[in-house]
Amino acid sequence: MSEQHPILVTGATGKSGRRVVTRLRAQGHPVRAAARTGEHPFDWTDHTTWDAALRGVRAVYVVQLDGTKFVRPFLERAAAHGVRRVVLASGRGIDNPDYATDSNGVLDGVLDSEAAVRESGLEWTINRPGWFAQNFSEGFFADGVRAGELRLPTGDGAASFVDAEDIAAVVTAALTEDGHAGQTYELSGPAALTLTEVAATISEVTGRAIRYVPITTDHYVGELVQHGLPLADAEAFAHVLEPLRNNTDAYLSDGVHRALGRPPRTFAEFAKATAAAGGWPT
Repeated sequence: MSEQHPILVTGATGKSGRRVVTRLRAQGHPVRAAARTGEHPFDWTDHTTWDAALRGVRAVYVVQLDGTKFVRPFLERAAAHGVRRVVLASGRGIDNPDYATDSNGVLDGVLDSEAAVRESGLEWTINRPGWFAQNFSEGFFADGVRAGELRLPTGDGAASFVDAEDIAAVVTAALTEDGHAGQTYELSGPAALTLTEVAATISEVTGRAIRYVPITTDHYVGELVQHGLPLADAEAFAHVLEPLRNNTDAYLSDGVHRALGRPPRTFAEFAKATAAAGGWPT
């Protein structure tokens, strides 16, 4: 691929997108960082922003908008602009009907996006990451870390948390190297951890007492509503946590090793690196 054409990164301000942008630029690749706010305006719901984002692009990282089916028409537009390669951000568990309750209607959109990528005629790669380790440092578990208590309805369940840096490394490789076309990479960390183990690791690297407090789903929903969240949204959050509670995200995947030829980073390695960078919430 000619280096004169930029690589388009949608969702460029998100957990994986901004890391992909950083890695691509560190390697000397021209990047068009696209998001609703930031360097290059891009809005999935505003089709008038699509052409400007795609013009002259050779490869694109697609971070879809949950609950929508915009990827198929977007890829048709991309092909018309001469895009040759696409990497899709998907998720683990989409082909497992027992993975979690889909109360927000996200699954249909994700399945349609994967089908659209495979049928696009482009060189395609699909990434299916599990739970991000960064959910504890900059995601929806960060408030619990800040408060010193992870109050969650997840029992003694475990998950194989994956470092977003590994996700970004796989995406970057698929965007810039040969050998990844037609691959679906399921991404996980190297081991499944309970929330008790996660809290202990964070406590060790931060020097703060962080503890996991298991609560019932009803109690969790009630606490979210008490903090101002609408009941439907609170129940949806509880459904999102089902894979942790039911151990359906505890299995290990080999995508990082297949894509990069190395094992994924451990949660402890992620936690130490985050502490060294001053990234833990206080």
